[in-house]
Amino acid sequence: MLGQMNRIYGITDKPLVIAHRGGGDEHPENSIVAFRAAYQAGFRYIETDAHATSDGIAVLSHDPMLDRTTDGSGLISAHTWKEITQVHDESGNCLVRVDDVLAEFPDVVFNIDAKEDNVAMPLVDAIRRTHAQTHVCVASFSEKRLDRIRYAMPTLTTSLGVTATARMVIATHVANPLRGQLLRAVPGPADGAQAVQVPLVSRHIPVLTQKFVQIAHAHQLAVHAWTINDLDQADLLVSWGVDGIITDQPTAMRAHLAQA
Repeated sequence: MLGQMNRIYGITDKPLVIAHRGGGDEHPENSIVAFRAAYQAGFRYIETDAHATSDGIAVLSHDPMLDRTTDGSGLISAHTWKEITQVHDESGNCLVRVDDVLAEFPDVVFNIDAKEDNVAMPLVDAIRRTHAQTHVCVASFSEKRLDRIRYAMPTLTTSLGVTATARMVIATHVANPLRGQLLRAVPGPADGAQAVQVPLVSRHIPVLTQKFVQIAHAHQLAVHAWTINDLDQADLLVSWGVDGIITDQPTAMRAHLAQA
């Protein structure tokens, strides 16, 4: 059980607009230009991704490889931070260090996906150095990776991994007492988990449904949907009671939801 825990994500009637990769359809994804533009436009919730260099520096990139989004090539994990500084992304800048972006935007909530096992501790170290645990949520598909991060920083907010999310999906199809047994194995606020962040469908299996939202809320978890760029789809999700829309087009999404 945790002691004092800052509540970053809550259950709300007005869903958050969370800029996916800093708003990847509006500016080069996960670039300092995207983060600064999102901030200047008033967005205070940003989703991003982290990998680690060979010398243990956590940097923001969705891909493990440099090739798609920079003029470099190869695995990030095969390069030192000094080597990474010589690589330029589509905005003309080098990849962003996690500690640098957390220090520059202390009033932004960053939702950071720890993409690989080797980034877990560099990410925790970056959060510690910047005293940013009150405005960071760490996500990962891997429940084991999340458990390792929770153990290292017990007051840090996290979301759920695939295993816990799968238990919640199964719980939507069964009755008590089996539902209760499933949910007892799902981390909640007492464990540092404040949100479950899911797609509508995964591998042709429906994940996000109205029943899923109801069960998550009963478990005191906020529900964030990704990656939603279709406005009609967003309207449906809002009617189900989702608490956040993770989108590549935050400006258009915010304007649309403001009219609802």
